[in-house]
Amino acid sequence: MTRSAESTEDRAARAERLVGYSYRMPDYYEVGREKVREYAIAVQNDHPAHFDEQAAFELGHTALVAPLTFVSVIGIIAQKYLLEQILTGFDLSQILQTDQKLIFHRPMYAGDRLTVDVSLESFRQTAGSDIIVTKNVVLDETGEPVTTTLTTLVGRTGGEPDPERLARIKDVMMREA
Repeated sequence: MTRSAESTEDRAARAERLVGYSYRMPDYYEVGREKVREYAIAVQNDHPAHFDEQAAFELGHTALVAPLTFVSVIGIIAQKYLLEQILTGFDLSQILQTDQKLIFHRPMYAGDRLTVDVSLESFRQTAGSDIIVTKNVVLDETGEPVTTTLTTLVGRTGGEPDPERLARIKDVMMREA
């Protein structure tokens, strides 16, 4: 058995043991007014409730409303923490999100202080890939759920990162709005 195969088996065994494990992110995320506006511009959502507090108030909201997919900002932080601190040994450049289910409990507002409860729902290996399902429950400062996400990630087991591919991914992911 090669060293690479041993580490792959160790990683898989550790991931299987962590199924059902839950934790709360160590810090909260405060939804900023300007972040809501910047994100709405980035995703080309020009609804007035994302930009104008008066428009949001007139629609019955208490503050600027974040676009529905704003939860991805918090999700990226939670997934990165999971893969760097809890479910270690995975090369982030070799992971692809293949599915996501979003359940909205209430709108996300500028000024919300959000925490995330993260759990590893399942792990399995098939055809040289690791399939990981996570659940993130985004909670407001009172502990009430705002959004729940179920995310499926696929990682290539034992894959070597392609430096050119990494550069392209970084260019796309880090481009500013």
